[in-house]
Amino acid sequence: MADLFVSWQDYIDLNEQLVLKVADSGWEFDSLLCLARGGMRPGDIFSRVMSRPLNVLSTSSYRADAGRTQGELSISSRITGTGEIRGRLLLVDDMVDSGLTIRRVVESLKKNFPAVTEVRVAVLWWKERSAFRPDYYVSYLKGDPWIHQPFEMYDDLGVEKLREKRLGEAS
Repeated sequence: MADLFVSWQDYIDLNEQLVLKVADSGWEFDSLLCLARGGMRPGDIFSRVMSRPLNVLSTSSYRADAGRTQGELSISSRITGTGEIRGRLLLVDDMVDSGLTIRRVVESLKKNFPAVTEVRVAVLWWKERSAFRPDYYVSYLKGDPWIHQPFEMYDDLGVEKLREKRLGEAS
């Protein structure tokens, strides 16, 4: 399966399509929560377009093999943000890969936030191998392609390489 390389413009287009899918569905949410790190950019766009406060929950499971291998899932015990977690909640992330993270987060939200009456999930990509089906998605991916998102260029850059890059551009 070939890797999927996503440009900044394609990434912006996917995010805008996702916002419109949720808006066009007629379903209105009371709370907005994104998963860090992948869901932060889509969550920010939802927050800005729909004028809703953004809450953030950190999760991590892709730490091994330069972020390519899923390991043990860690879910933060705290949510940060200015909005209340209640009522109909829209959970935003970049993708549903195996489905493990989203499934566990939804279970945790239902258990720890009794004021949440409904959770719907919105993602840019839904992979065929996932055991979880999102409520809203833009692209369904057959197989299991690795997705190269435009901001990942910073993953292994480091300050010195960034400095060299900036100096090279100034010449």
